[in-house]
Amino acid sequence: MRFDPDDVQCALRKAWSLSTASQWTEDNPAAGQCNVTSLLIHELFGGDLLKTPLPAGDHFYNRIEGKRYDFTASQFDQPIAYMDVPTGRPDAELGATHDQLAQLRGAFRTHHIGST
Repeated sequence: MRFDPDDVQCALRKAWSLSTASQWTEDNPAAGQCNVTSLLIHELFGGDLLKTPLPAGDHFYNRIEGKRYDFTASQFDQPIAYMDVPTGRPDAELGATHDQLAQLRGAFRTHHIGST
């Protein structure tokens, strides 16, 4: 699968739902999606899992080929002061169920044009 950040972002917007994170809303589709999204991106494209502690809890995202990708940053009203703390799948899995990841994986593959 080819990594194109714009294609990935577009597919994620279509793939996120209440089935992938309980905080999801039509007005804020990225809400609560950071754990499950960072896990899927890590699974499909490799790289590193990173987190930044925020008042509401840890925020997860990815680094691929040395560049930070936070596909769920749009859920926040303010810019994030990234700390880029290295973390692992077990830490990110604390905020995402196996079913949520399976739902996102399936929906992402449906919408991602680079999945062929």
